[in-house]
Amino acid sequence: MCWCSPPARACSAWTTAARAPASATRWRWGCSPTVSLKQARERRDEARKLIADGIDPATRRQAGRLADAESFEAIAREWHAKHSAKWTPSYATHLLRRLEANVFPYIGSRPIAGLQAPDILAVLRRIEARGVIETAHRVHQYIALVFRYAVATGRASADPTPALRGAIPTAPKVHFASIKEPAKVGQLLRDLHAYAGHPVTRAALQLAPLLFVRPGELRHAEWAEIDFDKAEWRIPAHKMKMRALHIVPLSTQAVAILRELEPLTGRRQYVFPSLHSGIRCMSENTVNVALRRMGYDRTMMTGHGFRSMASTLLNEQGWNRDAIERQLAHAERDAVRAAYNYAEHLPERRRMMQAWSDYLDGLRIGADVVPIKHKTGT
Repeated sequence: MCWCSPPARACSAWTTAARAPASATRWRWGCSPTVSLKQARERRDEARKLIADGIDPATRRQAGRLADAESFEAIAREWHAKHSAKWTPSYATHLLRRLEANVFPYIGSRPIAGLQAPDILAVLRRIEARGVIETAHRVHQYIALVFRYAVATGRASADPTPALRGAIPTAPKVHFASIKEPAKVGQLLRDLHAYAGHPVTRAALQLAPLLFVRPGELRHAEWAEIDFDKAEWRIPAHKMKMRALHIVPLSTQAVAILRELEPLTGRRQYVFPSLHSGIRCMSENTVNVALRRMGYDRTMMTGHGFRSMASTLLNEQGWNRDAIERQLAHAERDAVRAAYNYAEHLPERRRMMQAWSDYLDGLRIGADVVPIKHKTGT
């Protein structure tokens, strides 16, 4: 029985124990006290003062717990827990970290119902002052979503965030650095194939230009999603930005790279496991760090830049724009259409992905490459 929670009928024993030495108390109740005698006296005095003022201490404690439950941080974490299943794990983690770093320290403990537009603006101004305008806009969106959830669940009467539109300057559009000139692409590919680092990283570098998926999608690839018989990789909807199943046709070159990698990681969950832990997937920085080591700084090439490289060159070669956009898994205005049209243009996309790999092979070996022109609509 705990020293701090005596039985109801043990009042006299409890009084005696409270006056006894700590060793005797531990012997009598079976555990060491979690509250010192000084703290207990302070709480007693505080309770007596509240009673003298006509306030029930139990009611005060209950009100405090209720305030904590209706704080911005508590409701934000509740909202995050309810919606995180719909997001990719990396996005869910990134979102929560942004709130923890930028919002909770300033308004997290305050009741959400009492927060007004100026309170939120002060949070956003702090982020703006660091020069990360895009982060300020993102955090504004997250706070708005938390408020909408609070209104829907009866913890707030209104969402003050719409009043802040225009308060933070528009962030300049940032394009991921990418190489698009064929001759320079050829040199990049030669550097990727000559990479002398870890073979798992090398395979990721070689597959990135062939598949041109988002970096997060590539590093989260699982062997269970790869179908060698059909030569395709089916990425589940929950891993995709647009939450729709995505099919990536695998060229013979891509299949060869995966086959070579299979003996190294094929018995694990991830195609590209972490270099430090086989349980997690490769770090989000691995590909970019490898590019830096090869001499490509962030103004020259990024892991995300393989997408714009493919988009630019495939469009120049005359491939069907809709097939390219579908293969890039770009935003679909109609969410229902996106969910059901994952196989749209698939036969053409298979031909395109093989022709693209052949074209890159030609650039890599330095041949005089004549890309296969594909007339739109054929």
